Amino acid sequence: MFTGIVQSMGKVRWLCDEQGGRRLLIGDTPLVERLAVGDSVAVDGVCLTVTNKMNEDFAVQVGPETLARTTLGQLARGDTVNLEPALRAGDPLGGHWVTGHVDTVGSIVEDVQEGEWRYIGIQYPPQFTDYLAPQGSIAVDGVSLTVVSCTADRFRVMLIPHTQAVTTLGRKTVGFAVNLEFDVMAKYISRLVLRYVGSAEFHKA
Repeated sequence: MFTGIVQSMGKVRWLCDEQGGRRLLIGDTPLVERLAVGDSVAVDGVCLTVTNKMNEDFAVQVGPETLARTTLGQLARGDTVNLEPALRAGDPLGGHWVTGHVDTVGSIVEDVQEGEWRYIGIQYPPQFTDYLAPQGSIAVDGVSLTVVSCTADRFRVMLIPHTQAVTTLGRKTVGFAVNLEFDVMAKYISRLVLRYVGSAEFHKA
């Protein structure tokens, strides 16, 4: 479990494809000291397992399903990624509950600077519309953000200067793909409501 509060950015040192999946070596981050083999770490919002540590780098493996659902298959050597270690008992919950299970990939279609505030619009598949609400939460590349507004296939978030400085979102603009994880509570509630609405008891009421 994560909170969507990115603690560091890291750099892809090396990568290779293997049996339909991919292995990544990530470094240039102080989080290496905290991570141990077997620990979970969110890489651009994707929950992965640390499989090895070498000097100041750590390795993770990405399976075929994860490559199909996320942007990790687009990474290249030298790219920067958002990193967050798994939540520990007693850690502050500064963002919202984030599982690290990305739902889909969205695309930045709007980038507007208003003073020191930056608004970005993200297009997403319309089947996820029910999981969004104004002032609700969403994780974008592992960053916990508040939805400013939303339509059937697009939503808008605002980035404060700090977020732009300490996450990769400060480097992404129109045309970039981003990992999206919708609020887990919204997903469960939507599923329960749909089940209830489709039940015989509801239609008899």
